[in-house]
Amino acid sequence: MILITIHVVQSGETLSSIASNYGVDPRILAADNEVPESGALAVGQTLVVRFPRLVHAVSPGDTLESVAADYGVSLRTLWQNNWYLDGSRKLTARQPLIIRTFDQPSRTAQFNGYAYPQIDPSLLRAEASYLSYVTPFTYGISAEGSLLPLDDEALLTVTREQGARPVLHLSSYTENDQFDSNRAAKLLTDIAAQDRMLLEIEALIQEKGFAGVDVDFEFLPPALADSYAAFLARMRQRLGPQGYFVWAALAPKTSPDQPGLLYEGHSYDAVGAAVDAVLLMTYEWGYTYGPPMAVAPLPNVRAVLEYALTVIRPSKIFLGIPNYGYDWPLPFQDGVTRAESISNHRAIELAVQYGVPISYDEEAQAPNFTYENEGITHQVWFEDARSIAAKLDLISQYGLRGASLWNINRPFSQTYLTIASLFQIF
Repeated sequence: MILITIHVVQSGETLSSIASNYGVDPRILAADNEVPESGALAVGQTLVVRFPRLVHAVSPGDTLESVAADYGVSLRTLWQNNWYLDGSRKLTARQPLIIRTFDQPSRTAQFNGYAYPQIDPSLLRAEASYLSYVTPFTYGISAEGSLLPLDDEALLTVTREQGARPVLHLSSYTENDQFDSNRAAKLLTDIAAQDRMLLEIEALIQEKGFAGVDVDFEFLPPALADSYAAFLARMRQRLGPQGYFVWAALAPKTSPDQPGLLYEGHSYDAVGAAVDAVLLMTYEWGYTYGPPMAVAPLPNVRAVLEYALTVIRPSKIFLGIPNYGYDWPLPFQDGVTRAESISNHRAIELAVQYGVPISYDEEAQAPNFTYENEGITHQVWFEDARSIAAKLDLISQYGLRGASLWNINRPFSQTYLTIASLFQIF
């Protein structure tokens, strides 16, 4: 059962009228959904409506810590119940502070968020309160087979302050911001090189306090599939006894022999057996150079998941969820048209700006709209509370471990409010 109210804005409705209909504070409704001060809404836009059960009126001298202690709740609970705090500890007199909401979720799950190190610290502070793990992207591989450095200290500090655990992300990425299968091959076919890499990883984990490692080697040729799984198993054998986990990201396959360089080097059964958990990259069906469509259509996501479950235990699976959309200029021309990647929040802003309604594709379970700008028609597909809830429901349907967001550098409060309304985050 979904324990969340998702309101779809109808023609003629205002923020005040919607708040009145639900009997909630319009200030909280606006803050939760990042509605602009003007109150402008798009027809078809979703609003997450939460119903406070216990509200504390902040008094002079109150601190977030003192309020948490008085009510026997954690700081993370207060942050999760009050998005407008942005993960901060600052309070002002007479502001309402939600202690508990009705329909507290009974289901539990873990949530990971990938982040580039340049993420706005205030945004990360708000989001990390809703996550189990934050994974900075990425520690790549140098031409000499060593770890490429990553300036992630600020990110790691905020992550820990908000009660989330940082994860070391190891990939076959290079200094040129691209995956390199040749560098991966050098490592995967040389045991001595692997030993050196594992020593570096172990030292870095201990130095920076990572909870574990997430490995993401993409575009591997099929000849390296067994070597890749064996490398992951060696890493787990070395790190596991020390209390560190090993994960691996998997391309979205629907069969063991799926052709294509993105898929052939990832053996679901071998990798699934080698690691503690896998993260399914169930997104990018709609992508920069492809035709307009949902980034993660629910039938496609479900097909990948159902194949994965034939060879991997559900308790090992994180479902990938996109936290972004695309804006395509039309008409689409293969090899010519390039879509712009945009945040979900920006998508709603565009619908408001151009006064167009947002539609919802029931099959794909994804919102979309078209608008005109300077004589050019655009089509936008993105994620909202409905589409996120539909994907998150798969966690409960199949007993998955949780979900992983790609990525959290762009703001969208509904992603996190939907997670916190459906699950206890651990």
